Amino acid sequence: MADHIRTALVTGGSKGIGYGVAEALIKSGVKVAITSRSQQAADEAAAKLNELHDGYAFGMAADVRDLASQQRVVDEVVNRWERLDYVIANAGVGHFAPIQELTPEQWHETIDINLTGVFNSIKATLAELKKTEGYFITIASLAGTNFFEKASAYNASKFGLVGFTQAIMLDLRAEGIKVSTIMPGSVATEFADHTPSDADAWKIQPEDIGKLVIDLLSMHPRTLPSKIEVRPTIPGGKKK
Repeated sequence: MADHIRTALVTGGSKGIGYGVAEALIKSGVKVAITSRSQQAADEAAAKLNELHDGYAFGMAADVRDLASQQRVVDEVVNRWERLDYVIANAGVGHFAPIQELTPEQWHETIDINLTGVFNSIKATLAELKKTEGYFITIASLAGTNFFEKASAYNASKFGLVGFTQAIMLDLRAEGIKVSTIMPGSVATEFADHTPSDADAWKIQPEDIGKLVIDLLSMHPRTLPSKIEVRPTIPGGKKK
């Protein structure tokens, strides 16, 4: 591994939390590959990230539901940079409807992206993370411990993701690979067709999650914060 600059893969990195994490990583000196289901979106986001540090980002179209697609991304990262140190499994989707209205297609897409997609991400990256004794971070949600109405598929996927992440943490820590899950509350992103606005100023911002990722990566090797819950300081922006 001739290049000692750390490298990362951020799934769903073209916008929202994923982009905020990628931006924080590059600012900290880490090269970053981002993925999106759209090559155009991946390229546009990578071009913006390269304005921070030229040559530190590239984008690829990939679908976390497809293990072979994930493996192609890992192969490209290693071909370009000879190593993979960090993986942030961020890609996610949300369908919100009462069970009476939730379709089988919505159920399967939610589970396949939010849960099986993370399984594919760790399977595709595990061999490289072993070489670097790297870090695998999943972006879950407070919905992974707090159920709410019209969210059966989303709750199921995030409850499963939290459990999955904690279990593989136990599997992998003895091999030198750290694993953590970050569980945000309300974040100002485009998630579930929301358009961020000034009214979202009270929410967690994508860059806040990026800072949290950097904090995790900076922890002493002997210390592993395995599950982090993070909320807006004041719910709904209400005044004290």
